[in-house]
Amino acid sequence: MKGMFEDTIIAVSTPFGSGGLGIVRLSGRKSLSIAKKIFKPKKNKAKIRPLRPILGNLYHLGRKEFFEEAYLIYFPQPRTYTREDMVEISCHGSPVILEEAVRLGIKAGARHANPGEFTLRAYLKGRIDMLQATAINDIIQASSYKQAKISFDQLEGSLSRKISSIRSQIIHLLSQIEASIEFPDEGLRISIKQIAKTIKDAVLSVKKLIESFNLGKTLAEGLTLVIAGRTNVGKSTLFNSLLEKERAIVTPYPGTTRDYLRESIKIGDSLFTLIDTAGMGRPIHPVEKEGIKRGKNLASQADGILLLFDASQKETPEDLRLIKKFKDKKTIFLFNKIDLPQKMKKVKVQNEKKSWSALEISALKGTNIDDLKEMIHDLFVPNQKQEEEVVLHLRQKLILEDISNCLTEAQRLLEGGYPEEVYSEEIRKSIPLIGQLTGEIRTDDIIEDIFSRFCVGK
Repeated sequence: MKGMFEDTIIAVSTPFGSGGLGIVRLSGRKSLSIAKKIFKPKKNKAKIRPLRPILGNLYHLGRKEFFEEAYLIYFPQPRTYTREDMVEISCHGSPVILEEAVRLGIKAGARHANPGEFTLRAYLKGRIDMLQATAINDIIQASSYKQAKISFDQLEGSLSRKISSIRSQIIHLLSQIEASIEFPDEGLRISIKQIAKTIKDAVLSVKKLIESFNLGKTLAEGLTLVIAGRTNVGKSTLFNSLLEKERAIVTPYPGTTRDYLRESIKIGDSLFTLIDTAGMGRPIHPVEKEGIKRGKNLASQADGILLLFDASQKETPEDLRLIKKFKDKKTIFLFNKIDLPQKMKKVKVQNEKKSWSALEISALKGTNIDDLKEMIHDLFVPNQKQEEEVVLHLRQKLILEDISNCLTEAQRLLEGGYPEEVYSEEIRKSIPLIGQLTGEIRTDDIIEDIFSRFCVGK
């Protein structure tokens, strides 16, 4: 990242494709001088004033001709997105025109921006912290209004303030412990009871953030649900019915699905990845055997199981074996084909795992499919309490778990009667971890990985 601020970058900031408007963005100390080479105001000798849009034309340096009408706005540092001089050129959203403007800007002295480089400069210049930078990409990638609102609040600093509050709490506690160690005769001693309470409060705050990832994952990444069951119980039909489209091939013959199919579905504000697997039983063909093996692996890694039974047939030993196989997973009993005469003893099947939810459906007729979606949402999506922060990323959760482990170890040492020097060291270990979370402590490979997921031009 050395020398990053020495050059001026340029990129298209609007999505690729044709549109009514497109924006080319420049950032760096030469932004305005480069822009002046490719943009000419319509009024002769008109001055480009800060923060005031000016109408003009894009100018082709090589051909010495105008090729597009555009507006230009100049944003002087430091009150800009990157805290550098910035220019935005708005024109028609033609990919040809936008790409040509960028090409001419590069020829005039700019460099093409890397993915996320505008936001990276904002972070490195101290305008935002790492939590806020991540929230910007979350807003762009948001799959629901709820996620967008959470990300917007985090961009405004809600999560940063929460983490900062925990950090201040810990630092204040450490300063009090240090003072009592260094100046034992000055009346600065802090009580064990007060230390224990402060650590307990900090641990509670951190654990609430960790637990919030259960909801955050459903909003940002989505949960994986595997549709499992014996051959020919209607898994592919259910898959199609939930998706409301004919995605999987359905036939009356057993073993139609020999590999798995994967599709995303949105239920409420949450994302789910549905996986239709091969029927679990005795394979006839080597390909079917491999499909069953893959299905079992996917099921073992999934967040939940939709376990499907053919209620028009008597329960089989294989049905009962599948219940035992998934006994440690969040699972919903689904009794399919209720449009046909019923032969399965559903109570007997449910008694194998009484804690599981159950629903009778007809995947073919669409009976109770809306109820199933509601049940999936209620079972797998945690409730968000008012005003509680939500952690959207696994990296953030893992760092918070490390912070919690340090503080919990300090608690244990304190309760075990260890001296202040010992448990305070565990508390102190949490400070650099908080720095990693907010980006105060920078690790180049992690930073590059995070910003590489941004689109070019942001």
